[in-house]
Amino acid sequence: MDTLPFKQVDVFTQTPFLGNPVAVVLQAEKLTADEMQRIAAWTNLSETTFVLPSSSSTADYRLRIFTPKQELPFAGHPTIGSAHAVLESGFAAAPAGRLRQECLAGIIELDVEKNSNGERIFVHAPAAKISGLEQSHSRRLLAALSIPANIASPPLRIDVGVVWLVADVGEAKTLAGIEPDLDEIRRISAETRASGVTVFSRAQEESARMHVRSFAPILGVAEDPVCGSGNASVAAFLVHRGLIGEFGTEYVSRQGMAVGRAGEVAVSVAGGAIRIGGFAITCIDGWIRIK
Repeated sequence: MDTLPFKQVDVFTQTPFLGNPVAVVLQAEKLTADEMQRIAAWTNLSETTFVLPSSSSTADYRLRIFTPKQELPFAGHPTIGSAHAVLESGFAAAPAGRLRQECLAGIIELDVEKNSNGERIFVHAPAAKISGLEQSHSRRLLAALSIPANIASPPLRIDVGVVWLVADVGEAKTLAGIEPDLDEIRRISAETRASGVTVFSRAQEESARMHVRSFAPILGVAEDPVCGSGNASVAAFLVHRGLIGEFGTEYVSRQGMAVGRAGEVAVSVAGGAIRIGGFAITCIDGWIRIK
């Protein structure tokens, strides 16, 4: 019976069973795409990743990322969790604090930063492609989120390898009170060719400047506990709308409280480039049987 190394890693936390879990299958070159998709549906996590040798001499490894329903070109928390698994397992090393990951979105750079609190991994998000939404989609989106139409600025469609519809909902109590119409969000996502909706609010906390929630029913994920690409899209929204000064070029957001998975995402914006980072911890370390 064939087995492959398997880890389940909680990302954006140092506490097991918080943050956002990702399943990581190492040495996955024996698997077909159909088998990968079947395993991702079985784990039933927001994402499952498969680590393979790189096909490029400029990358340390190749990563394929699957939701329960489809493959993604890039995603934030799976990238960080997989980098943690790769380093922990010895599949690759980062002696100079740098990793380079090959994925469908291209070569992604990661920084491994150690401090007194542990090892934090940052991913350089792909350059954002930003466009507006039709008024009808904006109105329907806000209605699906039960958000008043007089929010600070209209939602934007932001592509960072994964496409999110991003909205600013103002206050934290508004964000916490959202009860989304997932069927309507699924329809709007299909019509705008987006993976889902990410919304954010101000937070008045010592540890975080922002709260975030992400909904992706079209990917089989009702609410993503802590979303890296969603947070990268929010940072791009802030830069585009001229709001980055309100939060600073380095800030921390909290996400996942609505689903009992509070995690913290460190965001850095420099010269228009966006990095998202966080801690990670392995909760399951073993083998997966494939045949």
